Amino acid sequence: MSSTRAASSAAASAPSAQQPAPAAAGAAQPAVAAAGSAEDPQLPVLDAVSDYEKIKRIGEGTFGIVYKARDKRTGELVALKKLRMERERDGMPVTSVRELRVLQTCRHPNLVELKRVVTGPRLDSVFLVFEYCPHDMGKLVDSLPKPFHESEVKCLMQQLLSAVCYLHDHWVMHRDLKLSNLLFTHCGQLKLCDYGLARYFQPWEEAYTPGVVTLWYRAPEVLLGAEHYTEAVDLWSCGCILAELLRNDPLFPGRTEAAMLSLMSGLLGAPNDRIWPGLRDLPLAHKFSLPPQPYNYLRKEFPQLSDSGIDLLNRLLTYDPEKRITARQALRHPYFTERPLPRLPEYMPSFPSAHDAADSEGRGGQHRQRREMEEAHGRGVKRRYQMEERDRFGDAFGDAHAHKRPEMLRRLD
Repeated sequence: MSSTRAASSAAASAPSAQQPAPAAAGAAQPAVAAAGSAEDPQLPVLDAVSDYEKIKRIGEGTFGIVYKARDKRTGELVALKKLRMERERDGMPVTSVRELRVLQTCRHPNLVELKRVVTGPRLDSVFLVFEYCPHDMGKLVDSLPKPFHESEVKCLMQQLLSAVCYLHDHWVMHRDLKLSNLLFTHCGQLKLCDYGLARYFQPWEEAYTPGVVTLWYRAPEVLLGAEHYTEAVDLWSCGCILAELLRNDPLFPGRTEAAMLSLMSGLLGAPNDRIWPGLRDLPLAHKFSLPPQPYNYLRKEFPQLSDSGIDLLNRLLTYDPEKRITARQALRHPYFTERPLPRLPEYMPSFPSAHDAADSEGRGGQHRQRREMEEAHGRGVKRRYQMEERDRFGDAFGDAHAHKRPEMLRRLD
């Protein structure tokens, strides 16, 4: 099936667990039509991007550029995401199809809201219109001189786990949870965004794309090359986010897979077959030599955290994904019912919008390091998807060189 047909089926036949908003569902059609008519210099526009006034660029990722914009008809501030259509003759990118499908079918207070899809007259003029949020947590945390209060961390984590629990209940794993994909409003609400790597999963074992999740938040099974992984990869990321909010610094700021595994072993103890059955069977398990370090130093790293808080961190950062806590179990953990109690969202602190402030590198260039790490991951993911699509079409049309490429890159996730 071509990417264009995939886009049409995703936009038109998304699961009916919840009825998608009429504007978003109806507006997806011109985007698909635009991708399929390469010969027309001007294309029909139903919902026009010209109805929005761009104010400034506020973000750029692997699969799109995000602008702060204003709806000319209502004056409402929105976030306008322009999809990258570098190979528009092949149709809409598969990552955009998945993102659109998830956004149309999943509605939750802690998931960013897709308002509509709008287009311009050109093939590459396809925009997603989102509710506007003034902060991303990555940039906000990097600018803070000290961590959030523990009651505020609990409030943020409850909202994050609630969003993740909702996605998993609807058979969606996000696969790129990180601070930069968490938005924050002036009302104290956390909003999970960026579903370019999200996908529906099955209750049975199935192979997925390897190497997902940004490096600092990547679960050990993915670092070791697992293709048969579960939604537990999202919970490892939640553990990394909880630790980062508590200490105001990334928990595992490695630059390579080997560095990440070394940092994990140094803090949590080195994994072995006793605590993680099946470790040796992972594709890259024999590539890395882990230090023989048997001790867990979470208590030393977080001396002010209660025993219950240490227990939640340990359960989220469990090596064996089969034993890792679920989002629903984490929400019911005693950590959230002991003092200090989670602060209510409406009593969370407010901050000047990061989008209106001058660009800053944060504490010690931390934001620059975060941005470089995320850009490197984005380039790798983009290259992997492009190779998968090329191999898929090569197999379909008899590409004689397709068999020379690595087998793990020949499967479209």
